[in-house]
Amino acid sequence: MNKIYWIWLFWSLLSLVFCLLAFDAFWHQKVFTAVILFVFAVIFHMLCWLNFNQKMNEVEKIISSIRQKDFSLFPKISKSNDLKSSAVKLYYQTKDEHKNLYSYKNLYDSILDKMEIGFLILNKSSSEKDWQVFYCNPSFTRILKVPKYNSWAFYQEKSPEFFKLIEATDFLDSQEFIDISIQESSAQSFSIRTSRISNFQNDFCVISMESIQKIIDKKEKLAWNNLMKVISHELLNTLTPVNSLIHNLEYLTEQENLTDEDQEEIKDSLKIINSKSQQLLHFIDSYRQIAELPKPKKSRINLRNSIEKVLKIFEPEFKIQNIKLDVDLQDFFIQADESMIERVLVNLLTNAQLAVQHQENKHIRLQVFESNNRVVISVEDNGQGIDSQIESKIFLPFFTTRPNGSGIGLTLSKSIMEAHNGYIVYRRLEKGSVFELWFL
Repeated sequence: MNKIYWIWLFWSLLSLVFCLLAFDAFWHQKVFTAVILFVFAVIFHMLCWLNFNQKMNEVEKIISSIRQKDFSLFPKISKSNDLKSSAVKLYYQTKDEHKNLYSYKNLYDSILDKMEIGFLILNKSSSEKDWQVFYCNPSFTRILKVPKYNSWAFYQEKSPEFFKLIEATDFLDSQEFIDISIQESSAQSFSIRTSRISNFQNDFCVISMESIQKIIDKKEKLAWNNLMKVISHELLNTLTPVNSLIHNLEYLTEQENLTDEDQEEIKDSLKIINSKSQQLLHFIDSYRQIAELPKPKKSRINLRNSIEKVLKIFEPEFKIQNIKLDVDLQDFFIQADESMIERVLVNLLTNAQLAVQHQENKHIRLQVFESNNRVVISVEDNGQGIDSQIESKIFLPFFTTRPNGSGIGLTLSKSIMEAHNGYIVYRRLEKGSVFELWFL
């Protein structure tokens, strides 16, 4: 017990003693003495109360600052008042937490403010019916060309198409695409995502808005950069040694007399130049196959028949290499170019065959099934799988990890599937890989 409590106890006891003495004097009819003693009792009680009230006012001032988030005070810890010391410690702890929270808020605001994607965050407490605007970054106001409002309802008049779309999602998780004409300009396409986050007091709806054209431009630029790297690499690998050999031939032809050794060197150089030229022609032909993919000649085909036709090609090799093949086929009819689909299947089965060649128990599974009203062909293997660092590159033209690979198999397969309004998907398994062909 510290000093202040002893003082309060001392004054309280003095006040009580003088009250008892005043009562005793009054009992013995010593009225004047009783009044004097009672006055002293009241004085000691008032001193005790004033001292207590002063200390409580100091503590209340600190607590009030914490509640109002006013951290302009610099209170000192009192050695004589434990309650004030605890309040001061709480004050500085809350001040540090508020400072960190404010720093994080500024950091997140700065990040979101610099993003090209528009963000609008709405919030609503459990007691409210209408959504309010919690945060809005500059990109969002720039895209819709509207100011930031405090109430979500105000956007109904300024951007009715956007407002109706968000309302239709019921502020739940969704992804939508919309064409919006802003201020009577031509319509622009946007990808809009909504995400709902809730806690025990508030609901938040995070709305992101990104121009589809910008997404396409970014992907096209990235694809062209990657393609140029591959083409530059291939051309340099081919033309550098050819250029060196040509310089050497120029030197030899400038000699007045050519020895048998010189003539043999010229022949070897010409063979290498021819070989490199053929390699370059093969590269250009491979590129032409991708760039000039013919339009599919679609007809109604049964996928079971097409797959069985392709499997007959691989049966002898699978037997020699002891590859176990599991097949689960059904009769699914689609509109497609049968020769193109067979080419895709040959590419996928060839990749699966190469993927399992170093496995002790080689296993390939091929199945056809329906999912989400789409027909799916799945080719699965138990090989080592594709390294996660190169997963994003496997569909790039001429990208290959095999010494003798052309790097056009998956690229061509992807182009063929897109020409059929479908797509190809790669998934990494715990052991192995699976490629899926999705058809309409």
